[in-house]
Amino acid sequence: MGGTVTVTDGKVTAAAVLPVKLRGCLAVVAVLAALVVVVLGVRYAGDAGPGRADARIGEAAYGVGAPWWHIASATDFLGDPAGALLLLTAGVAGCLRARRPRAAVLLLAGPGLAVGATRLLKPLAARTINGDGNLAFPSGHTAFLTALALALALLAAGRLGLGPASGTALALGAASAAGALMGWAQVATGAHYPTDTVGGWCTALAVVPAAAWVVDRAADSPRSRLT
Repeated sequence: MGGTVTVTDGKVTAAAVLPVKLRGCLAVVAVLAALVVVVLGVRYAGDAGPGRADARIGEAAYGVGAPWWHIASATDFLGDPAGALLLLTAGVAGCLRARRPRAAVLLLAGPGLAVGATRLLKPLAARTINGDGNLAFPSGHTAFLTALALALALLAAGRLGLGPASGTALALGAASAAGALMGWAQVATGAHYPTDTVGGWCTALAVVPAAAWVVDRAADSPRSRLT
């Protein structure tokens, strides 16, 4: 049901990218995630070094040898412009092939807005790593992969018709797995402190549900043809 078109009062409408059953739970998650970003941003504002937790976690993760270094580098590439473009192109092509343009819009808007939010937040936090010119908080790479995984999970939850508990578990599980993978890669390669990656993960959790809601509202408006 969730992945097919529906007919209401004679109007054909595409499946929502933010399933109705998940909206309440994900709204709470988004608010809590936004609060975490604010708290961490204030806590580490202007810092040029790791916090106590960063130092402990970073000591265990940084400077891994082969083959882990190669895995971390390959994962990091997925958040670079070229790697991100490959992932987004594959995802959007799949959505268009399945005749789900609304889903394609979410796959572009969710990660794009999440990364955009990190770029706006970085100069506000002014936390640096590896030199004054490298703004660190929150991690854009982590936000991107988390946002992409979360968007895909929302589409899957709608397609499968999952309820609030199972749908939210799928969404958070996918976002957490992607965020943990990219977060580890960022710490292992020395690109970010661990708390930067937590900030990126939470940025995606805050932005993607809101982006999905906006996409649905725009698509379901009387003037829209995104069906």
